[in-house]
Amino acid sequence: METLGDRLRAEMEAKGWSEGELARRSGLKQPTIHRILTGQSRDPRYGNIEKLAFALGRDPAWLRTGKGDSARHTPNVTPVAQSKKVYHYPVVSWVAAGDWGEAVAPYEPGCEQAYEGTDYYSKGRAFWLEVEGDSMTAQAGTSIPQGMMILVDPEVEAHNGSLVVAQVDGGEEATFKKLVIDGGARYLKPLNPAYPVIPINGNCEIVGVVVEAKMKLHLSTH
Repeated sequence: METLGDRLRAEMEAKGWSEGELARRSGLKQPTIHRILTGQSRDPRYGNIEKLAFALGRDPAWLRTGKGDSARHTPNVTPVAQSKKVYHYPVVSWVAAGDWGEAVAPYEPGCEQAYEGTDYYSKGRAFWLEVEGDSMTAQAGTSIPQGMMILVDPEVEAHNGSLVVAQVDGGEEATFKKLVIDGGARYLKPLNPAYPVIPINGNCEIVGVVVEAKMKLHLSTH
């Protein structure tokens, strides 16, 4: 398989996918995929290669060049050689969190902002957020105060009582709240009773479920 188009077509045939199916799974337009398959687009943008490789479960570098291992090695989660495996996930902004589900490659390679480690192996493309504000600070029970780091997994199913990150219509940033389901009605409830409950009536999208929280200590060197 000498060309990118050859490799892409072979992967599609192995999965039984049409151009339309690959377009749906990768988020690219079908004409874009057709141009790559036919060689009309010989040097696609890196982001497009990333999206195709992620959809196919293949390594972007192999898909582009045909060299190396075809298995996907994503920089989003990296095992560290220790007695207990540690996985590193990127730390993103609250604005980026809201768009995470649509962004296959949020950063260009080598431009990642920061990573935090954990022994949690994610189901999806997990990411960390640093909690801002005191809406999730409670005097009793579960409390997630400002400055804590929360790990969000987009592929974990949200249930009643789950702590979730959601994108509310009209808001530029994601919000962190407790999901409450009561008699068929759904709400986003802060742990701090001083803040209002937000009814969910089709006006928000759950970005992911918070699966871990930890305090990030900022130690002074003075």
